[in-house]
Amino acid sequence: MGMVLLALGLVLIVEGLAYALAPSLIERMLEVLRALPESARRLAGLLCVVSGFILLWGAYQLGF
Repeated sequence: MGMVLLALGLVLIVEGLAYALAPSLIERMLEVLRALPESARRLAGLLCVVSGFILLWGAYQLGF
């Protein structure tokens, strides 16, 4: 459970920094995402999930 809270906290920090430091960049990125087909957005989301699991597994194996 501690690992899940750690991961959630890190995601919130990174997301919050992006919105706080570059809100106009976020708006442009959302426009680009809106222009992509749904299948491309779904694939990008799936790749992010898989990458996240790999990073968490690697951190766990290293003892973090």
